[in-house]
Amino acid sequence: MTKLIKSIIIASMGIISISANTSADIIEGQKIYVKKLKNVCGMTGGRFAAKHTQDEWDKIYQLGKMQEEIAKICHGAKINQNLISHIHDFVKNYASDSGNIPEC
Repeated sequence: MTKLIKSIIIASMGIISISANTSADIIEGQKIYVKKLKNVCGMTGGRFAAKHTQDEWDKIYQLGKMQEEIAKICHGAKINQNLISHIHDFVKNYASDSGNIPEC
């Protein structure tokens, strides 16, 4: 019985950890947008993210075109490659078809 309880607790902690990490990436992406792109882009994070749907952002990211899309939308702005995944998580969460509205 105690093995079952331990297994359930470990599984629960793993699920909580995964959801916390996903949320952290969205929050990190929002912070990066505000700090590095908002002034250059001249728009809020919500307006930026709403330029595409979730599927469109996924496709852009999977094709490795996030840097190009950011430059296109934000007047040639560039961002470090290691920050792209956070930006992707942010824009996907607040894409035009998400129903979510960021606070930036």
